Amino acid sequence: MQIKYFQDTDTIYIAFNENEVAETRDLDNNSIIDIDKNGNLVSLTIEHAKSTVRIENFSFQQISKKEAA
Repeated sequence: MQIKYFQDTDTIYIAFNENEVAETRDLDNNSIIDIDKNGNLVSLTIEHAKSTVRIENFSFQQISKKEAA
């Protein structure tokens, strides 16, 4: 599992595995999941993270705008 926080977009990305994504679903206005062909969760994206979850409790790799490009 890998967790990344993108400061420039206030987005958390959690990758649970490296399976190929077959489908992307919006859970709500701020949460998106990726699913593989077998229905397994591949990743979770949380937008507007600071107002959605308590990110201070997360341990994550911070990605600057330069590194993400």
